[in-house]
Amino acid sequence: MSNTTTIPYEVIQEMRTGCSAVIDGLGTSYGYVPSLAAGIVFLVLFSLSLVGHTAQMVWKRTWWCSVFIVGNLTEVIGWAGRTWSAECPYNGDAFLMQITTLIIAPTFYTAGVYILLGRLIALLGRDSSVLSPKVYLWIFVTCDVISLVVQAIGGGMASTESDKENGNTAPGTNIMVAGIVFQMASITVFVLCAADFVRRTIRRRLLQSMTGSVVPLLAAMIFSVTCIYIRSIYRTIELVQGWDGYLITTQRYFIALDGAMMVLAVSIFNIFHPGWLLPDAKESTRGKVEVEEGSSTELR
Repeated sequence: MSNTTTIPYEVIQEMRTGCSAVIDGLGTSYGYVPSLAAGIVFLVLFSLSLVGHTAQMVWKRTWWCSVFIVGNLTEVIGWAGRTWSAECPYNGDAFLMQITTLIIAPTFYTAGVYILLGRLIALLGRDSSVLSPKVYLWIFVTCDVISLVVQAIGGGMASTESDKENGNTAPGTNIMVAGIVFQMASITVFVLCAADFVRRTIRRRLLQSMTGSVVPLLAAMIFSVTCIYIRSIYRTIELVQGWDGYLITTQRYFIALDGAMMVLAVSIFNIFHPGWLLPDAKESTRGKVEVEEGSSTELR
């Protein structure tokens, strides 16, 4: 919180625990006052997706989709913090609430995408991937957990320091950047593995062994990862610039490149939900047998 107005430190501390209106010359931890309208809009959007994912998960019994629910819930908490900050821009608890949740929420979405591709590999067989589903999930979900923990620790450290007089936010910020860069690296490797998966399924005509089409689900997966990747690039540049940098102190970029990207990344699976589009394992196996028998007949 930059202070260009002469206000006793004790008074500033009270403002950080209470709710005070904006004072000319006294900056906030954000570098601006968060938009109340944006806070409410994203609260509604993430809440609707949360309710939708919960209903879809229970209806179709796709319990692994709970990662999307946790991600949505984390976003709701974060945007509740920003909505709180819109009314109480100096409150330290509101700032801590939003920074520690919004920095880690995408990690749950990437976990959902990793699990989804693992399910597709399990349905299509080992020929569809260079890695087995178990190894695949262990590698990428473990990377997700590491990224989540690192970002949460960094966010907490940076937020705590930002509320101190002459606090040093650099260590926490560097840890956050390391967590996001690590997440980007794991997503990049994932994209390469997913590309290999698509190449193998097309080359070996494996999609024909499944009843129905999973092409919309694959497209949704690619779209979601793209949104998360864009957000990660933005967050990395934002934090590298520092807490007084242009990106972090300009709200419209956060709304467009974090909030909007995350809404799209998770809501796409409300529309193309795995519970509706993933074929049953038994049906997939039966389809494989039919394709193999058809191929054998053609060879004769």
